[in-house]
Amino acid sequence: MTSTELKASLSDLHITAAKEVDCGAGRKAIIIYVPFKLQRSFQKVQARLVRELEKKFSGRHVIIVAQRNILGKSYARSQKTKGLRPRSRTLTAVQDAILEDIVYPTEITGKRTRCKVDGRRILKVYLDGRDQANVEGRTDTYAAVYGKLTNKQVSFHFSS
Repeated sequence: MTSTELKASLSDLHITAAKEVDCGAGRKAIIIYVPFKLQRSFQKVQARLVRELEKKFSGRHVIIVAQRNILGKSYARSQKTKGLRPRSRTLTAVQDAILEDIVYPTEITGKRTRCKVDGRRILKVYLDGRDQANVEGRTDTYAAVYGKLTNKQVSFHFSS
């Protein structure tokens, strides 16, 4: 796909925000927020788009995340719309979806929560072993970005 074809596929897409995050050791990552309704469209061209943006912003990883809403436990609906808070708007559902967005081309094959003696919780995420060659250099960035967005510690491993 040439740049003109990429431009044509991006013409009806737009972003909500972009943020630069420090990943430690002098590395930085750029998080691009896209509207939730356009997320599927972005994922179709994400591999090419990320490659082109990383060329433009040399030395920085680019991550595309959908903009999602979190509704609190005390969410009260209006008179017109009755019912409970949707499961997709809970804190844990949004944080799981953010994790899926961060590692997008790769699939998550498993998750474990490790509780240490001092009370810290570390989420161990197992990624698909087939993508290990493509993703291995980015796992530190993924962990740093997820930590900045959710205040949770995460470590990435590859399943065989």
